[in-house]
Parts: sequence; structure tokens; C-alpha cells
Amino acid sequence: MQQRNMGKTGLKVSELCLGAMTFGRESTEEVSNQILNCFVEVGGNFIDIADVYSRGISEEILGRWLKTQQRDELVIATKVRWGMGDGANNVGLSRKHIIAGVENSLRRLQTDYVDLYQVHAWHPTTPLEETLSTLNNLVESGKVRYIGASNFSGWQLQKAIDLSHQMGWEAFSCLQPLYNLLDRETEWELLPICRNEGLGVIPWSPLRGGWLSGKFQRGMTTPTEGTRVKTAEEKGWGESWGAYNNEHTWSVIDALFAVADEADKSPAQVALNWVLCQPGITAPIIGARTMQQLEDNLGAADWSLTPDQLHKLNQASTKPLPYPYALLSTM
Repeated sequence: MQQRNMGKTGLKVSELCLGAMTFGRESTEEVSNQILNCFVEVGGNFIDIADVYSRGISEEILGRWLKTQQRDELVIATKVRWGMGDGANNVGLSRKHIIAGVENSLRRLQTDYVDLYQVHAWHPTTPLEETLSTLNNLVESGKVRYIGASNFSGWQLQKAIDLSHQMGWEAFSCLQPLYNLLDRETEWELLPICRNEGLGVIPWSPLRGGWLSGKFQRGMTTPTEGTRVKTAEEKGWGESWGAYNNEHTWSVIDALFAVADEADKSPAQVALNWVLCQPGITAPIIGARTMQQLEDNLGAADWSLTPDQLHKLNQASTKPLPYPYALLSTM
């Protein structure tokens, strides 16, 4: 697996990032360890998690595995923002919550430092100065090496970057946005900001929760049992069949299967490789529940779609631009 720089930093990460959200939820600790070992064996070094995944259990599983590894050879990323208790200060991006969050993550991960510490989403009631100065202090303390953001809008990301530069604080090195063939709105503002400011980009849900995995084809009327879409609906994870069951989705999936057949790759490998081929992308985050899923996803690395194949996928997945983006694109 090839290595890429995280944006304009000197940090080298594998071109696929392993998402550990399934650990302790859909994957047992034994399967999680198998997934981690396989990922590292093929050259992966970049693992993303968050404090709230499985209410801390995901970090604990990763931490026990991490104790058996060469820590400095791995890039471990986690996040803070949502809490796991009922206390008033157990959520958000206040100095109190961020410091408690990083200390708890370090304890669960059984490590002295986090390579990439990300704010999981914007928090409207915390002054941005408080959040960014706290993150800067964590970098200066050595507990955090780099900082990043996830689920920010364009103006929020640019404001945070500008304020950090203005105050001489450590600035975000990375953005973790939703981005895939079915969700391309990230291209409107977020990706241009990242390219302009030199941020790495590690998209979450590059297979859109399984929609682009090859398990769904035109003509289906309900999600298949055992798929993430079905499970998410049953458990209230904020995903639904109706949100993507439309003509645009089926047109994208038609093109995906056609290109997969032409390239002799699986639909999931093609969808992941499309993300890898987009300008400014560092590493899409793959989230496997089983070894079979991981092995299929790993097949997205070390090759590239042809220009013609990229054109077919782009043409099928492009949506009409709203104002002002449509107007600006003509200038």
C-alpha cells in the first residue's frame, strides 16, 4: 500500500485509513484484531476511531491491540465532541471537555500521545478561541501531534484556519468529511478550501454505508437483511433506505457496476478508487465488519481508474449545482 503525506505536513499515512467504528459493535474483539493485523500486514499504518464509538469500547479494543505493536510505526487518530454521560460538561468543545476527552482516550488507547486529534463536529455554543487554544496547548504538551476537524461547513473550516494563523496557534492539518459517489457536495467549498490551505482529506463513508459496496442493484425495493442500511434503520443510526432509494442513486450504481465489470474489480473497489483519484484526497476511511469486507476494500489500492472510467462515474454522479455554485462555475 502506498504512503501519502497528510496535506502539507511531513506526516506519512497509508492511502487507505482503517476506520475502527465497528470494533465492539458489529465486530468482536477477536475479529477486530484480525482486521487490524491484516491491515498492518499489507502496509496500512493509519487507523481512525472516536471516543464515542461503542461508548469507548472501540478505543479500548484498539488500545489492547496497540500494546502488542510498534507504536511509533502507526498513525492513530481519534475524535472529541460528543460525550458518553449526562453531565452538562460532558459534551461539546470546551476546554474542560476537550482535556477530559483526550485524557480518557489516551487511557483507553494505552498510549502517551495521539497522532491526529479531531473535533468531531462544530459546537455552536463554545467560543472558537477556547477550542483552538486548547488544541494548540495539547500539541505543545506532546499529547497530540496534529489536529483536525470533521463535519464542518466551509465557513466554519475557513474561520478556524484563519483564527489559528492569526493567533499563531497550531492549525488544522486535516478534514474528515462525508464524501463518495453519492455525496459530492463536499466538492463545492470544503475540498477547494483544503487544497488551498494544504489540509489532508480523509473521507468517511466512501461506500455510503454500503450503498456502493455492490450489495444493492436497481430493482430492489427493500434493503437486504444483514446490510448496514437495514441494521441502521432497525437500530436508529440515522440512516434510511428512503434517503437514497431514488433514480440518481440507481444511475450511479448502474455506472459503478459497468465500470467494475470493465476494470475487473468489485464495485466497492471501484467506488473507493474513485475517491482515491480525486484531487486533494489523502486516504478514504474503510470500515470493515468482517475479514471478507476488509480484503475486498484493500483491493482498491495500488491501481487507478482510467480517465474514461472516471468520466463515466463523474457523469453519472454529478448533480446540478445550486446557486451560487452554478453561477460561479461559469465565470
